Amino acid sequence: MNRHRIFIAINLPNGVKKNLARYKERWFEIPAKWVKEENIHLTLEFLGYVSDQEVLDIINMTREAVSKCSQFFITLNKVSYGPDNKIPPKMIWVSGEISEELNSLKQELDKALGVMETRKFTPHITLARVKKWDWQRIEPDEREDIDKDISINFDVNSVEIMESVLKKGGPEYTVLESIKL
Repeated sequence: MNRHRIFIAINLPNGVKKNLARYKERWFEIPAKWVKEENIHLTLEFLGYVSDQEVLDIINMTREAVSKCSQFFITLNKVSYGPDNKIPPKMIWVSGEISEELNSLKQELDKALGVMETRKFTPHITLARVKKWDWQRIEPDEREDIDKDISINFDVNSVEIMESVLKKGGPEYTVLESIKL
């Protein structure tokens, strides 16, 4: 039986991905594994490994949830360490405003997929995963401070069901289904 590593995401426009990928050049000294530009996205649900039949069910449930939502736009407003400036940080991420529409989309997906989320939804876009041991070897006063205000807006008019295949050079993502809002 085939198993697929599945997540539901908002893909960003190529120009936004390119803009966000440039932070790698700014903070190249930070010991981190940077996300490939083409893989930059905002995860709504990570569902893990599922069967072929479950993929079909997920597509149908996602269509149903998305049909109740309309297009909206996202405002990204900060690049920082995450989560919540935890030390040592796990990642460098971009956060933004939680709009009513984004919150509604997340709630509809949770309900349709039967996801019981215990943590508060913190929409973020991972730019890099910090290499914990390398980061901890840097003297605290020499650690790069990341806390940059930004202003990037983009329209969200679809949700993608993605498959992630883990490879030696990093994950490869494939869009299994794109569902219009």
